Amino acid sequence: MSGQSITDRITAAQHSVTGSAITKAACKATTHEVMGPKKKHLDYLIQCTNEMNVNIPQMADTLFERATNSSWVVVFKALITTHHMMMYGNERFIQYLASRNTLFNLNNFLDKSAMQGYDMSTFIRRYSRYLNEKALSYRLMAVDFTKMKRGMDGVMRTMNTEKLLKTLPLIQNQLDALLDFDANPNELTNGVINAAFMLLFKDSIRLFAAYNEGIINLLEKYFDMKKNQCKEALDIYKKFLA
Repeated sequence: MSGQSITDRITAAQHSVTGSAITKAACKATTHEVMGPKKKHLDYLIQCTNEMNVNIPQMADTLFERATNSSWVVVFKALITTHHMMMYGNERFIQYLASRNTLFNLNNFLDKSAMQGYDMSTFIRRYSRYLNEKALSYRLMAVDFTKMKRGMDGVMRTMNTEKLLKTLPLIQNQLDALLDFDANPNELTNGVINAAFMLLFKDSIRLFAAYNEGIINLLEKYFDMKKNQCKEALDIYKKFLA
């Protein structure tokens, strides 16, 4: 499949008529073209998150609506666009996502229209779980683990024991969800899955750095912990080694 579909063009035209530039950009970022979302549309949406007069819920809801499409291409690109905005957009965007009770309900998603749809649907289900976990972590801790200050005076190295014991399992869960994407080089067969993989790869490096620094802090504090805290810390450390 190459080029925008008739449906893509009609959808974009409708939003041109109604004057919704943000919705139009979101639709253009999530067309049926088997390629990653175009940079110009992502850049425009990122810029919009920094404009105080922009309706963030409306922007996010457009992406959620695109994620209900029957086409694996459109749904995958809606997830990629959302992930990109969580990473590079104004913090107001991820704050809104974290405020919602549910994000993506794609556990049963399956595109049966083509053979490739079956394969890509598996990765969509895994990817949506990771984005849900990322938003949940932000809701519980009010911080994006991939953006925390690192180093000796960083957040994880200076965190107190109680908060550390609460935070590390959340990082573990988010990292587990990310690694469950589990795409091998032979499965990176198109620009869509490649775009998702690159975002996940960047998140994985930052997540593991935060995780590693938290474990170092945990070990340094271990012999000053209470007995029940020592048991929690040991369980966390065992999972880290697994």
